[in-house]
Amino acid sequence: MDAVTALGPLPTPGREPDVLDARELYRFFRSGDEETRALRGVTLGVGRGETVAVVGPSGSGKSTLLACLAGLDEPAGGAVYVDGVRISHRPEAERARLRARRIGVLLQSGNLLAHLDVTANIRLARAAAPGRPAERVGELLDRVGLDRRARALPRELSGGELARAGLAVALANAPDVLLADEPTGELDGHSEARILDLLRTEARTGRAVLIVTHSPAALRIADRTIELRDGRIRE
Repeated sequence: MDAVTALGPLPTPGREPDVLDARELYRFFRSGDEETRALRGVTLGVGRGETVAVVGPSGSGKSTLLACLAGLDEPAGGAVYVDGVRISHRPEAERARLRARRIGVLLQSGNLLAHLDVTANIRLARAAAPGRPAERVGELLDRVGLDRRARALPRELSGGELARAGLAVALANAPDVLLADEPTGELDGHSEARILDLLRTEARTGRAVLIVTHSPAALRIADRTIELRDGRIRE
C-alpha cells in the first residue's frame, strides 16, 4: 500500500467491505452572502461487482457528489474511501495520483483530448499511473468495439463511438471503481444500449460501478437506485 494511504472504517464482521465507501459527505458553496448546501450528509457504498444508479432532479447534488467521489472536488465534511484507501482531504497532487490508479471517470462531455487519436488518449491516461496492471490497448479497444478506430481523432467519431472511446480511457488503468456521469444522455437508443451493456459487463468483472443518470434504461441495469433530493439521500 502507498505510504500516503490511510485505511477507512473497519467493515462489519461477516460482510465484505464496499469498494467505494462515502461517509457523511457535506459540500457548501458561497456566492456573496448566499450559501448553497449541495451535499448534506450523504453516505453511500458500492460493492465489488455492483452497479448503482444515482438519480434526482437538477440541482439535487448529483454532479457534486460524483466530483467528490472521484476526488475532483473536496467535501467540506466526511470522507471518501476506495478499497479502504482514503482519497479525500489530501493535496490535489495526491488525489490525482490515487484517482489515476483506482478510479475511472466517464464524463458526459467526453474525456478525450481533441488533438490526440483514440490510442494516444488511452496511452496518456496510462502515463498518469505508470506500473499499474492493464490490458493491451488493442484488446481494450476490441472490448469496446473500436479496434478499427484506434487512429481516429475525436472529431471523426460518431456520438456512440465517442462514448465508447471515453469508456476505454476511463478503463485504461483497470480501475477499482468506475464512475459515469450521464454516459448515455446524448445517445440514440442503439448506442445507449451498447454503452449500458459495456458498463454492466465491467461490473461483472468485479468493478464497483456508479452511474449518475436520468435514463430509464440505465435504471433497469442497476442493482440499486439512490435518489438525491436537496443534497440528501431520499429514504
